Amino acid sequence: MSPLKIKKGATSHSAYNLRPTFSDVVERHTLAVLVENEPGVLARVIGLFSGRGYNIDSLTVAEVDHTGHLSRITIVTSGTPQVIEQIKAQLGRIVTVHEVHDLTVEGASVERELAMFKVVNTGDKRVEALRLADIFRARVVDSTLESFIFEITGAPDKIDAFAELMRPLGLTDVARTGVAALSRGD
Repeated sequence: MSPLKIKKGATSHSAYNLRPTFSDVVERHTLAVLVENEPGVLARVIGLFSGRGYNIDSLTVAEVDHTGHLSRITIVTSGTPQVIEQIKAQLGRIVTVHEVHDLTVEGASVERELAMFKVVNTGDKRVEALRLADIFRARVVDSTLESFIFEITGAPDKIDAFAELMRPLGLTDVARTGVAALSRGD
């Protein structure tokens, strides 16, 4: 019998895939974690991220079931697919965690964020700031002779775009709530 001439990593003549299956592409994921609403739970979840050097881009927490004492933590993080899988597995091992959902891979989801922007200006820049706010459907929630505070809700990209346009018009302060997300459909 003659030896097979198979190149290393070839899959067409082999029952084994010898090529690496991991990816080094960093992806952004939105995780929804349902936890018991008790002291120390958030610290344990955040400790998981900080202890392993994972970054959190956005974090939102609120009680969602008063009678069941459950809170929902929405975390936006970035990492390779292997890192994201590791994060989900480690979150699932925390005793007070009931459910972990990766909204990015489970299907379509809706993400929204609330932000407030303080813009200090006068004259034409003031008029331009009001015009842009109208285009972005931002509301004026406070006004003085020298400043406005705008409130805007929408996808994080919309909030980022509004901030970039307000910078040259006198943007001095920003407050953002972080991403709130829900999966669409059933």
